[in-house]
Amino acid sequence: MAIVSPNFCAPYPIELGIVRKVMTITDGNFAVTDANGNLLFKVKEPLFSLSDKRILLDASDTPILTLKENKVSLHDRWQVFRGKSTDQSDLVYTLKRSSMIQLMKPKLDVFLAHNKEMKVCDFHVKGSWIDRSCVVYAGKSDAIVAQVINIFHQ
Repeated sequence: MAIVSPNFCAPYPIELGIVRKVMTITDGNFAVTDANGNLLFKVKEPLFSLSDKRILLDASDTPILTLKENKVSLHDRWQVFRGKSTDQSDLVYTLKRSSMIQLMKPKLDVFLAHNKEMKVCDFHVKGSWIDRSCVVYAGKSDAIVAQVINIFHQ
């Protein structure tokens, strides 16, 4: 199932690297590369923005998603929109922390845009800041959809 676009789906596991860039303005704050070091995505935080948002771009600087934090939420809620938009008609999904007391091993619930009541999540994420890893599950099941593993921590 493609959430953003089938262009970003593969029928096999793909090794990606995430690199945090410090003190960079033009190349973004994070870079995502494949196993050969080819740039696939960048994450930029717009300069001088009053809202806490980030933009996911492809390697040719085309905006894919805009992530915007809801500052008034008690559950660290983020909304994710298509392209550079923050219009509700372009909402792709909402992500929120399952509980406020999870610090080192956060649990997140993901609600797709059509799931307006947000009673049952479409995906849930369990992660570990220490291990720098996470697993994405379908709904509230144990069926793994995606997994991030820190190869340097093993």
